[in-house]
Amino acid sequence: MMKYPVQALKNNGENYYTFSVVDLPGCQVKALSMDEGLSKLNEAMAAHLSILVEYGEQVPPAKSIEEHMQLSNQPLAIWAILEFDIIPYMGKSHKINVTLPELLIKKIDDRVAKSSQYSTRSGFIASACIAELAK
Repeated sequence: MMKYPVQALKNNGENYYTFSVVDLPGCQVKALSMDEGLSKLNEAMAAHLSILVEYGEQVPPAKSIEEHMQLSNQPLAIWAILEFDIIPYMGKSHKINVTLPELLIKKIDDRVAKSSQYSTRSGFIASACIAELAK
């Protein structure tokens, strides 16, 4: 899962919010409430990333909220985090042979079994790799 900062701006005259995933230029939605906006934005991100993949573009990494706040010229912006599984948008899966210590494999399998965030050992390892590469 990648944690993408979301900027929400209240449009007072029209009584709605504009939500933007700042790291994905052009990925934005309008909604009447925060909950509705974040839900709509999740769908918009899936469509946006599908188009990027279709054109052979890479999924942009997420920056921190602090980085975006320093660059933002919107002092009244509301910031949130949207967790999004980018693994399906990273291209075809390839099977590889990885050698890991038995205890580490057991710890990974225990975490996968106890967490709804990961459905497989491979998904867990892919998420860990993405997090490490984003540093």
